[in-house]
Amino acid sequence: MPDQQVMKAALQAYVDRTNAGDADGLLALFAPDAVMEDPVGTPIKQRAEMAQLFRDGAAYGARIDLIGPPRGSHGAEAAIAFDVRFTPPGSPRLLIRSLDVCTFDEDGLITSLRGFWGPEDVSEDPVTSGD
Repeated sequence: MPDQQVMKAALQAYVDRTNAGDADGLLALFAPDAVMEDPVGTPIKQRAEMAQLFRDGAAYGARIDLIGPPRGSHGAEAAIAFDVRFTPPGSPRLLIRSLDVCTFDEDGLITSLRGFWGPEDVSEDPVTSGD
C-alpha cells in the first residue's frame, strides 16, 4: 500500500500542475492504465481522454483552490475537496465545486480518479477574475 504522505503529495502536485497549466505533468501522476470517472455517473475516461481533458483545462485557464488539505485514508485512497475555475470557449468563467477521490498503486501513481460534483455544483464564477 502506498504511504499516506506520498498520496497526499501526489494530490498536491495535481493541484500545482493544474494551476501551472502543465497537462503533461498531470498525466504523469497517473498509472498507464488509470481510469477517470469525472463526474461520477458519466462514462469512464481512459488515458487518451484524460490527456485531452488536461490539455483543455490548461487551454481554458483552469485554476484549483483547495478547500482544505488533501485527506488520506486507512487504505490506498486519498481525496481533495476544491473549487475549480475555468473559461471554456464561448462561455463565461465557470466554477465547479468538486471532491476527487483517488486510488493509488504501490508506486504512488493514481489508478482511479472519481470526481464528485453534480449539476447544482456548477455555476458562473461569481469572482471577477483577470487570470
